[in-house]
Amino acid sequence: MQKSFRITVDGRSYNVVVEDLDPGVQVVAPPPVASAAVAAPAPAPVAAPPPVSAAAPAGPGSIVAPLGGVVFSIDVPLGRDVAVGDKVATIEAMKMKTEVRAKVAGKVTAIAAKVNESVETGQLLMTVG
Repeated sequence: MQKSFRITVDGRSYNVVVEDLDPGVQVVAPPPVASAAVAAPAPAPVAAPPPVSAAAPAGPGSIVAPLGGVVFSIDVPLGRDVAVGDKVATIEAMKMKTEVRAKVAGKVTAIAAKVNESVETGQLLMTVG
């Protein structure tokens, strides 16, 4: 036995024909849905937070993230003297670990990143002065 139905989707009406394969099963139609004209008003938009600049101004002693990822380790403590080429941190991105090396010699004067923190390319990790 075939039955004809009219359904409305996104304000457009469609006529459909459905074949009833099991005459012993009774199908109950769902209650009608309110039209868009009487629908509840949309919630007020929420203001987006102001963008945060991940990249700090790079000075001569700034050590920045060479790529985006998660800080896997900070390998030097605050106050430690580092030489050019010393490993100062490790960043993990896509299961690959990238060592961050000092490009200037000096004492670590500030550490801006924390282990397990997400960083973006160019974000300040630490300062050597």
